[in-house]
Amino acid sequence: MRFEEAYEGCKSGCLTQAEAALLLGVCDRTFRRYRCKYAAGGLEALLDKRLTQASHRCAPVDEVMQLTEQYQRRYSDWNAKHFHTWYRKDGGTRSYTWVKSCLQESGLIKRVKKRGAHRKRRERSLLSGMMIHQDGSTHEWVVNQKWDLIVTMDDATNEH
Repeated sequence: MRFEEAYEGCKSGCLTQAEAALLLGVCDRTFRRYRCKYAAGGLEALLDKRLTQASHRCAPVDEVMQLTEQYQRRYSDWNAKHFHTWYRKDGGTRSYTWVKSCLQESGLIKRVKKRGAHRKRRERSLLSGMMIHQDGSTHEWVVNQKWDLIVTMDDATNEH
């Protein structure tokens, strides 16, 4: 409905293409594409068909049912990784992620909390001199002479 109002306003001359596009929250080029689609097929042509069509990669329902029944019948106390290795040995062709997602969606295995970050930020030390960082690097400060620069930094106060 909102597109039709913007389209009619643009057609009658009350709105420019840029204003109509701004009203819809799209760029001028997208509005021009919408106009061409609307002229060719009406409002039906503007609908996003990706939302209504099933994916061509979607697994058949009977395959999903067979997988869940196999897990319940024989492997119910196994985790997804171990089950997937036996699934592949039995002739299964799907990926580990797909198998795990199917088992999670059916409620047969629990979703596991993500692991923490590898390197966690630590709190600074509270007392001066408690933790000292030292770094050394060689630079050519004077032509043809390389000297070492040693920096010592206090963790608590950032003093160098």
